[in-house]
Amino acid sequence: MVVMDNGILQVNLSKPEGMVTGIQYKGIDNLLEVLEDETNRGYWDMVWSAPGITRKKGAFDRMEGTNFTVIVETEDQIELSFTRMWDPSLEGKVVPLNIDKRFVLLRNSSGFYTYAIYEHLKEWPAFNLTNTRTVFKLRKDKFHYMAISDSRQRHMPLPDDRSEKRGQALAYPEAVLLVNPVEPEFKGEVDDKYQYSIENIYNRVHGWIANDSQVGFWQITPSEEFKSGGPFKQCLTSHVGPITLAIFHSTHYSGEELILQFGSNEPWKKVFGPVFFYLNSLVDGANPFQCLWEDAKQQMNDEVERWPYDFPASKDFLSPKQRGTVSGRLLVRERYVTDDKEVPGNGTLVGLAAPGVVGSWQLECKGYQFWTKADNNGYFSIHGVRPGTYNLYAWVPGFIGDYRDVSEIVVTPDGDVDVGTLVYEPPRTGPTLWEIGVPDRTAAEFYVPDPNPKYINKLYVNTDRFRQYGLWERYAELYPDNDLVYTIGVSDYRKDFFFAQVTRKTGNNTYKGSTWQIRFNLDNVNKNTTYKLRVSLATAHVSELQVRINDPDTENPPLFTTGQIGNDNTIARHGIHGLYRLYNVVIPSAQLVEGNNTIFLTRGLSVSPFQGIMYDYIRLEGPQSSNDNNKLILDLVHRKK
Repeated sequence: MVVMDNGILQVNLSKPEGMVTGIQYKGIDNLLEVLEDETNRGYWDMVWSAPGITRKKGAFDRMEGTNFTVIVETEDQIELSFTRMWDPSLEGKVVPLNIDKRFVLLRNSSGFYTYAIYEHLKEWPAFNLTNTRTVFKLRKDKFHYMAISDSRQRHMPLPDDRSEKRGQALAYPEAVLLVNPVEPEFKGEVDDKYQYSIENIYNRVHGWIANDSQVGFWQITPSEEFKSGGPFKQCLTSHVGPITLAIFHSTHYSGEELILQFGSNEPWKKVFGPVFFYLNSLVDGANPFQCLWEDAKQQMNDEVERWPYDFPASKDFLSPKQRGTVSGRLLVRERYVTDDKEVPGNGTLVGLAAPGVVGSWQLECKGYQFWTKADNNGYFSIHGVRPGTYNLYAWVPGFIGDYRDVSEIVVTPDGDVDVGTLVYEPPRTGPTLWEIGVPDRTAAEFYVPDPNPKYINKLYVNTDRFRQYGLWERYAELYPDNDLVYTIGVSDYRKDFFFAQVTRKTGNNTYKGSTWQIRFNLDNVNKNTTYKLRVSLATAHVSELQVRINDPDTENPPLFTTGQIGNDNTIARHGIHGLYRLYNVVIPSAQLVEGNNTIFLTRGLSVSPFQGIMYDYIRLEGPQSSNDNNKLILDLVHRKK
C-alpha cells in the first residue's frame, strides 16, 4: 500500500494496482465502503471489445496497474503514477492501450485529483471503447444525502432496498420499485440511476453528505474538454450505493454512434481529467446540507477558474502557456425572424472540435472539445485550447440547425486567433405558416403527463417530470383508441402534444406504431411550387418516421422517410433529448389543397416499449415570395459591392 497524506486527509492506494482502498478525513477512518473488497472501493475502469468479439456490452476492465512510480514528492505536491503497458501476447484478452493513472495531492488541499493518459500505438490491433470512468463507493452507513444541482438533491434509499427481498425489478434491471425499504418513507418509490443523469455542460459538481458526521464527498469536473459528445451529452452522476462517478466517455443517450472505434493503424493518445474529489465538513450548527452544498459549489467555481491546471506533471497535460485562445463574434441572420439584419443570439454556444461536418461535434470522441457561451452582443473567447486544427461550431437557441465555419482554425501554443465576425443563416426557404414547439434541442416544452402513482420518484413531482419512470405507458392510457391529433390554431403544444411518440402495447409483449396528425388550414395554395416542412428531432430510438400529406393510408409509399434511425434509448433512461437530428421535407404544392389539410406522422418499427422519437420543433414554410427574391437579389448586389 502507498499513502498520500497532507495533514488534512489521507488517501490509501494499492501498489502497484492503483486502487483507492481508503480515505481518512475528520476522524473518520475510511469514507469508502469497508464492506466492499479493497479492489472495489475507488477505481478507474473501462468497457472495451476487439473487432469480431460478440459480447453484448464488451469486456469490463478495472485497469489494474503493474508498475508504480513516485513522479513528484515535494512539500507542495505528491503525484503518483500507476501504469500498465500493453503486452502483445495478450491480444484479444487485454485492451491494446498503455494506461497511466495519476493521483495528485497538494499542500493545504481538502481533496485529491486524478487523471489518466491512454495511448494506442499505430502498430497495435484495432479495438472499440464503449465506456470509461472513475468510481467511488462510499459507506452506506454514513452517506445518505445526495446532491447534483440546486433543485436535484434529497435523502436517498439504501442499496439494500434494491435487493430481491425489498425491491421489485421493473422493465429493466436499473429500475426498482421499493416495496419494503429499510426506511418506510421510501416505500412505493422507484429508484433508477438514470433519473440522475445530467448534461456535460452542467455536470460540474455532485456528491454525497454523511448525515451523522456532516461531511461531504464531492466530484468536481472543472472542464468538459476531455469528455465525449460535446456540451449536451448526458452522463450518469451519483446514485444509490452510495456511488459517485466521473464519466469521461459513454454511449448513454447516444448509442452505437458514439462508440470509440480504433483501426489497426491508428495512433491515439488522450488525457482524461484531472477531476477533483473534494471533502468538506460543517464548522457551525447551520443547515448542513445547504452549507456543504454551497461550499462545494464555491470550490467548483475555484477549480473552474484555475483551469487549465499548472500542476500536473505529465507532459501530455498541457499547461496554460502551452495552449491558445480563439475569439470572435457570431451573429444570426434570418430574414423572417431578424428582418434580414445580423443580430446576436440569446445564449449562443460556440465551440471548437475536430474538423467535420455540420453537427459532427455530437459524435466526436477521440479528440478534445472547447466550448463557451457568447455574450449578449455575440462576442466570445475560448481560452485554454490545446494546439491543433479545429472547426468552429455553434448552436443558437431559438433557431433550428447547427453552425459550422468551413475554415479550419489552427491553434498554436500561446497563440491568439481572432476569427472576426461570423454569421449563421439558419435553414429557411419561405415564411412560417405554422410552428409547433420551441427549437431548443429538447422536448421539454411539450406535454409530460403525470406518472403512474405506483411509480413515483418524489424528487420529480414538481420539476423535471420527464424523469419519472414509466411515462411511455401513459400514452396509450391517454389515447386508448385513437392517436394524437393536433390542430393548428386550436391546440396548445404545452397541453396537447405528447412529449414522445412511442409504441402502443397491443398484447403480451407485442407493440405497434402510431400515426399522429397535424391538421391545418390554407386559404390559398401557390401552384407549381414547393413548401418546406422542417422537422427537428430531440432524440430517436430504433424508429422510422414517415411523412404523408393528406394521405392516411400507411400502406402507400410516404412522401418522406428517415429510414431506421437512433439508438439513443432516451425514453427508457428518463431523458428529454439525445442526439439532435434535422430533416427538411419538400412538399409539392400539388399535394396540398385550399382549406383543410393533414400531415400524417407515422412512427414505425415497434417491438419494445422503449422505441420512439421526441420532437424538438416542427415548422411548415410557405414558398419564397417574389418580394423575398427581390430582397435576396439586392442583398447579393450589396455584398458584391
